[in-house]
Amino acid sequence: MENNSSIALLVSYATKGGDGPHSYKQNSSIQRGIIEAARKLTQDSIAENFDPKTLSGSSPIPICIADLGCSAGPNTYFAVQHIIEAIEFQYQSHGLPVPEFQVFFNDQFPNDFNTLFGNFPLKRNYFAAGVPGSFYGRLFPKESICFFHSSSALHSISEVPKEITEKTSAAWNKGRIHYANAPKEVFGAYANQYQKDMEAFLHCRAQELVGNGLMVLQIPTIPDEILDPNVYAGKDFELLGSCLVDMAKVGLVTEEKVDSFNLPIFHSTAKDLKEIFEKNDDFIIEKMEAIGSPNLFPEDVHIMIKHWRAGLQGLIESHFGEGIVDELFDRFTKKVVESPEIVKETMQGLVVLFVLLKRKPHDA
Repeated sequence: MENNSSIALLVSYATKGGDGPHSYKQNSSIQRGIIEAARKLTQDSIAENFDPKTLSGSSPIPICIADLGCSAGPNTYFAVQHIIEAIEFQYQSHGLPVPEFQVFFNDQFPNDFNTLFGNFPLKRNYFAAGVPGSFYGRLFPKESICFFHSSSALHSISEVPKEITEKTSAAWNKGRIHYANAPKEVFGAYANQYQKDMEAFLHCRAQELVGNGLMVLQIPTIPDEILDPNVYAGKDFELLGSCLVDMAKVGLVTEEKVDSFNLPIFHSTAKDLKEIFEKNDDFIIEKMEAIGSPNLFPEDVHIMIKHWRAGLQGLIESHFGEGIVDELFDRFTKKVVESPEIVKETMQGLVVLFVLLKRKPHDA
């Protein structure tokens, strides 16, 4: 088994579990919309690239599918069902018996797998298992997975770059929690970390996929034409950071805690992402395009705030403790309501990229 000691320091946090008013389950309609918008692209990709006859000699039975970054909500079930339906159709159209399916649901160790598995569809045509762990490390045996899927997860980096929390570093990110409107050294540190993470992600998946196996990714990115990516649409994170600074000024949190807190989130441009994929020798880019849907992101500020909280609460609590979350998001809500254009600018600055990668045959 591969030594995983090198990933011991990876960031480990999860979206808000349970089914309460602040949970990911109740506040993930945006992620669901992305999966639905990508449905036809996913199923067309399988129709064009998944050949049961090619896979039959090398792939395991049952057909193994993994959803990376599944979280605790129901969205993963819709994605998996889209994939299975398309693969079933491929077997039927080739006159082959439809195999059994094994689906692996992966997310970080703190993920609420109890809520995930407690809400399984009553009727499902697959066996299921949870696989906790970071997808920036190995998760599965070699050549064991036929199809990987990941949606709205690959903008999270494995760890905050160390130099942005070091006072002696040019990249010290004092008074901010992200690289938006930060010095170029901060952005550079984030960009370097993202590149290393994506290279590790591709290396691991290349070992786990069968030859000719497929991987479908839906990744939030920023438009290539944005000249200064470190000020892209990150005004949401900039504003949230200002709320923490305000709380430090009145003694609700310490200044040191704020200065040591940075979000492990990075949005690449499509151009830079493509370069990372092209440098990898194990995959072929079969398709790469923006998901065209004008309604992926709502303009209602209260809906967006709930989504932000569901996604970030676990990370905030792990750093500051549970006591500050309500106060922080009350302050954040007031600032966003006073400047509703922040939501619009943030969402307009994001483009969800659909990527289809095919694993080159292992004997190539």
